[in-house]
Amino acid sequence: MIELKNVTKAFKAHKALDNVDMTINKGSVYGLLGSNGAGKSTILRLLSGIYRQEGGEVLIEGKPVYDNVELKQRIFFINDETVQFTSYTLNNLKDLYKSYYPNFSEEIFEKLKTKINLPTNRKISTFSKGMKRQAIFIIALACNTDYLLLDEAFDGLDPTMRIIVRQMLVDAMIERNLTVVISSHNLKEMNDLCDTVGLLHNGKIIFSSELDNLKGDIHKLQLAFSDNTQEITREQLEETGLEILHFEKNMSVYHIIVKGDIDTVKAAFAVKKPTIFDIVPLTLEEIFIYEMEVLGYDYSDIND
Repeated sequence: MIELKNVTKAFKAHKALDNVDMTINKGSVYGLLGSNGAGKSTILRLLSGIYRQEGGEVLIEGKPVYDNVELKQRIFFINDETVQFTSYTLNNLKDLYKSYYPNFSEEIFEKLKTKINLPTNRKISTFSKGMKRQAIFIIALACNTDYLLLDEAFDGLDPTMRIIVRQMLVDAMIERNLTVVISSHNLKEMNDLCDTVGLLHNGKIIFSSELDNLKGDIHKLQLAFSDNTQEITREQLEETGLEILHFEKNMSVYHIIVKGDIDTVKAAFAVKKPTIFDIVPLTLEEIFIYEMEVLGYDYSDIND
């Protein structure tokens, strides 16, 4: 289990994380959501022991991460850069990591290398960005760790290679109950991979929830009335105690995003007697957009 307890991290005057509490269960795939600068990469660097927090605790299996060599041998971090060790070949890189990770598996390395078919004796500086990503994924999975941290790690992979790498990741999760923490702007990918997500904004945690529970708590409604005099307003709905994330009327059809228990939502709208009342499944991307809209963030600024 991974735990962040009241964690604060600052860089000079900028507070990157502000009293963040987060729990990630062993064997889960946890997605870190948030706009640029929200604190996602900072959390991953704290979990990998690169950074040390100013306040609170960063724990894995109840033990502090920072300066814990034994624990860090069970963690692998793939960051969002591809410039490290470019003078190495893939075989050189394997030997380097093998010297630091006692559970390194030559068998896994050979199996994955064959699957991706990367050259082993060419310098990594000659690799494309996607090939560099593939190389570090092979190394990461061959290190046979219990925890894998990914910061935009699928960036640079073409669609076919994304499928191959993702399947390699899923296989590792099944085979050894691997715990994965992912930060990515590709919300469709996060939706497909993650079972739990947390939303960060300005260094604070907005929510942390299992994806199924989150989707069950936020509802996209489409409704209409036969009598146009029965119009409703956002203010009227909020007076009933509902939390409205988005309210829009297009011609005679209302499009409403509401948070809360589904039975409570249905009861609140039943008294209005709509002619049409549809509940449409939400994607993770839509949940993210509407949550960020409530926070006053312009989603159009986010790069996919």
